[in-house]
Amino acid sequence: MLRGMQTPSLSRRRFLSTTAVASAPFILPSGILSAEVKPNDKISVGFIGMGKQNGGLMNRFMGAKEAICVAVSDCDTNRRNAARDKANARQKNKDCKAYEDFRELIARKDIDAVCIATPDHWHAIQTIAALESGKDVFCEKPLTHNVHESVEVMKAVKNNKRVLQTGSMQRSSREFRIACELVRNGVIGEVKRTAVNIGGPGRPCDLKTEKDEPGLDWDMWIGPGPMRGYSSVLSPRGVHGHFPAWRNYKEYGGGMVCDWGAHMIDIIQWGLNKDSSGPVATIPAKDPKATKGAQLVYEGDIHMMHGEGQGATFYGTDGRVECHRGLLGLYEGDKLIAGKSDRNDKSKNLNQEMDRIEAEILKDAKVKLYDSNNHVGDFLNSMKSRKKPITNEVVGARTSIACHLLNQTYYNQTAIAWDPKKNTFAKGGDPRWLTRNYRGQWKV
Repeated sequence: MLRGMQTPSLSRRRFLSTTAVASAPFILPSGILSAEVKPNDKISVGFIGMGKQNGGLMNRFMGAKEAICVAVSDCDTNRRNAARDKANARQKNKDCKAYEDFRELIARKDIDAVCIATPDHWHAIQTIAALESGKDVFCEKPLTHNVHESVEVMKAVKNNKRVLQTGSMQRSSREFRIACELVRNGVIGEVKRTAVNIGGPGRPCDLKTEKDEPGLDWDMWIGPGPMRGYSSVLSPRGVHGHFPAWRNYKEYGGGMVCDWGAHMIDIIQWGLNKDSSGPVATIPAKDPKATKGAQLVYEGDIHMMHGEGQGATFYGTDGRVECHRGLLGLYEGDKLIAGKSDRNDKSKNLNQEMDRIEAEILKDAKVKLYDSNNHVGDFLNSMKSRKKPITNEVVGARTSIACHLLNQTYYNQTAIAWDPKKNTFAKGGDPRWLTRNYRGQWKV
C-alpha cells in the first residue's frame, strides 16, 4: 500500500529505506574552468541546421542575457539567410553571419558554443568536430545515429574537456523530475517493470526522387548517409513550420524509437538510476512484423515494454507512476493518489498537485535529482561553471544506445545480450549493427 501518502511517519520510513534505485543522483563536475568563457562573459553561439527546431532554440538562446548569436549554417540558402536576418533583427546589429558549410562556422575561434539541430545522421560528426575545435555543444536528441557514434562522442567530450548538453528537454520539466524522485525514493516500492508509449522503429527510405531545386546543396544534406535523389519529404525547401519526416527513415533517423525514445526511454533510465549504464539485454516482439512489443531489459530483470501506457510508466510492488508532458500520476492499484493523469480533468491543477507531492510525499526524500527548469539556461550555466549539465554526454549517449539497441531488435528480430561496460554484445549480435557505412569523406 502507498500508506506513506496518508501517514508522514510511514512516508519517512519508505524514503529512508535503501533500495537499488534510491542512490545518489548522477552529477559529475568537470573541475576544469574554461579559459574562453568566464562567468561574466557574453557567450557567442553558432547554430547548425536552421529548421523548425533550431529556430526555437535560437529564440531561447537569444532570450538569455548572457548569449549572442553570431553565426548560422544550413545547406538551404533560404533557411540560413532567413535565420541570419532574424538574429540580426532581434539583436539590432549585422554581426550574425550565414554559412553553407558548417565547417566554416566551427572553424571560427570567436565562437564559444555550437547548437546542432540537423538530421540525426549528422549529429555525431558535427558534434565531434565542434568539440575538437574547443567549443561546447548543445546537440539535439537523439545524440547519435548508432552505438559507435555514442561511444565516440563520450570520448570526444572527455578528451577535449568540453561541456555537452543533449536536447532531451524533458529532464528540465518538473513533472518528469518528480516522477523519477517518487520512483528513486521507493514510494511505489520495488520497481518490477516499466513501459514507454512511443512510435515504431525506423524504416527503409523508399521515397520517390523529385526534381532538384536551386538553392539547396543536396550532397551536403546527405553527407555521411547513403546517396539518393532529392525528396521534399526529407528536406522541405526554405523556411517551414513543421518537423520533416526524415526522422522516420533509418538511413537518416531512427523512427519514433529514437525520436521520442530519446525522451521517454531517457526518463525510464533516469528513474531506474541507469544513466551511466543502460540496458543489458533486449527481447524481440512476438510478431516479427510488429512495430511495438519489443523490450529492453535492465539489471535486476527489470523489463521496459515498448508500446504500452502513456509516456513513461514505472510499475512497483506498491503502486505505479505515470508521466507524460503536462501529466503526472501516482497510483495505488487503479486509484489516482496524487497528480493529474487526464488533460481534460479541469478539477486538478498539475502545478498544485506537484506542490503537494513535494511538500507532503517527498518532504523527507533522500534522493533529490538534478533540478533544472530551463534546459538552455542550464547549458549556459554549465559553460560558465564547467560542471556537467542535466543531460550531459553520458546521459545522451546512454539513452541513444538504448534506442539503437531497441531498433536493432526490430530490424533483426533477435534478442540481444549487451555489455554496457564494454559497449558491445555480450552474446551474439553483429558488429555491423553498431555502426554504419559512412559515405565519402565523412567518418566517425
